[in-house]
Amino acid sequence: MSIKIRPSTEADLSSIYALIKEFSIFQKTPEKVKITLKQMIEDQNDFKCLVAVDKDKVIGFSSYYFAYHSWTGKVIYLDDLYVQSAYRGQNIGNQLFDAVMEIGKFNRCIKMKWLVSDWNTKAQEFYKSRGATIESTEWICDLGFK
Repeated sequence: MSIKIRPSTEADLSSIYALIKEFSIFQKTPEKVKITLKQMIEDQNDFKCLVAVDKDKVIGFSSYYFAYHSWTGKVIYLDDLYVQSAYRGQNIGNQLFDAVMEIGKFNRCIKMKWLVSDWNTKAQEFYKSRGATIESTEWICDLGFK
């Protein structure tokens, strides 16, 4: 198997959208997916994403964005990282993670930040093995605009 990691294209968006819905089921929160494929197409200039491709099939993705933290400076934020279950354990998550990290370094970011679910101990162990610190000192706040 030859997996390729590359930036997503508009042609990948329907596959990425399907993976986002699949990921939300894995996360046990499918009701939280509010985005539509149409919205993703309209917002594609703002959507930064890498895909893992096996032949011509998108089997994983990592979405990210840049932010500026007043205490630390420029960071890259790993929004989502997901690999389909049939492809897990084959180093694809590491490749996606490393690719986002390299984008952050190239763009002079101080660090990479992301969230991990408190129940997802497998992901927590993966991130710890990469040298990450997992803090539990803050709560996620979310305020939608109507």
